[in-house]
Amino acid sequence: MRLVLLSLALLAGCSVQQQDQIARDAARSAITPVLVERFPGVPLEPTLDCVIDNASAVQIRALALDGVTGPTQSTVQIVTDIVSQPETLTCLAAEGLPALLR
Repeated sequence: MRLVLLSLALLAGCSVQQQDQIARDAARSAITPVLVERFPGVPLEPTLDCVIDNASAVQIRALALDGVTGPTQSTVQIVTDIVSQPETLTCLAAEGLPALLR
């Protein structure tokens, strides 16, 4: 909990763009193990980009917290919800499939 409070205090001094990038980076660390476990064989980087780019701000914040504390069942549910969105599937077809075929 102290780490979360310290992280929030540090974020207060950052610009909105910096805060967004820090949250996205933290979210990526929570999403990665979920993708590796639940979707083995998918090209990781394009899939991460698609998931992050199609997550809502609320989802990014929740995943960022999970990035600090470690993935939970909630992390799995959020990632599954994002991957199931039509926009994410379109992104995966455009970005992930070509990477898989290389």
